[in-house]
Amino acid sequence: MPAPIPFPIRQECPPGACICERDRLLRDPQGDVRVLRLTRLEERKLIERIENSSSFADLQRIRQRMQDQLGIELWIAPGLNEVRTVRGLQIRLTDKLGLCRKIRQSIPAAVRRCLEKKPEIVYAILDAHDLLEQTRQPPT
Repeated sequence: MPAPIPFPIRQECPPGACICERDRLLRDPQGDVRVLRLTRLEERKLIERIENSSSFADLQRIRQRMQDQLGIELWIAPGLNEVRTVRGLQIRLTDKLGLCRKIRQSIPAAVRRCLEKKPEIVYAILDAHDLLEQTRQPPT
């Protein structure tokens, strides 16, 4: 019998509708159950916060808090081909036991909506990956 979890956890998905393997995670005594803290209400708050990010630094803080508090790793990087639009960026969550299929879709979609509203964040992401190195002006 698994030990009780001291915080509210995400409601179980309908059988066959998800790939999170929530039950397997709950049975594992060494399992990282932090991801289950992301209830549907908390997910809505997180999505809203991501969509309303005002800067690259703000988005980075959200990514770090997701990692620290939930154990979720969000990756945002330029795609292998040329990046002409937000669709050219790779935005994904690292596979993790307990991570609901809906969350795997909703968080990257929220990041895309944020980047479409704030293209300066896209430029900061590209700059952080040194793709704009050739376009920088030398200091005068």
